[in-house]
Amino acid sequence: MELNVEHMGDVTVVVLPGESLDASNAAEFKQTIAPILEKHSKVVFDMSQLRFVDSSGLGAILSCLRQLNARGGDLKLCGMTKPVRALFELVRMHRIFDIYNTRDEAIGAFQLAA
Repeated sequence: MELNVEHMGDVTVVVLPGESLDASNAAEFKQTIAPILEKHSKVVFDMSQLRFVDSSGLGAILSCLRQLNARGGDLKLCGMTKPVRALFELVRMHRIFDIYNTRDEAIGAFQLAA
């Protein structure tokens, strides 16, 4: 799995690739994202390309948040499609994650928190 990673100042933006994050690729995603999470503490996942996330995908994203939080970092999500946003709300994950409509809003939230 290849991730598109961009650096905006001290914030790292990762564009989650593909149409879905599910049981077929969640383990590969966690393995691929691990080095990024180890090096950076302010991370934004741009989810605008994802059309589907299942429980394995949710677990992988939650694992990323926990890894960052354990080191004093944070993860913000942006660009969710309506179906993905609806799933996050259905399982109450919108209460755990900071979710923004745009990448600029997510990056700006890190700057406001500093």
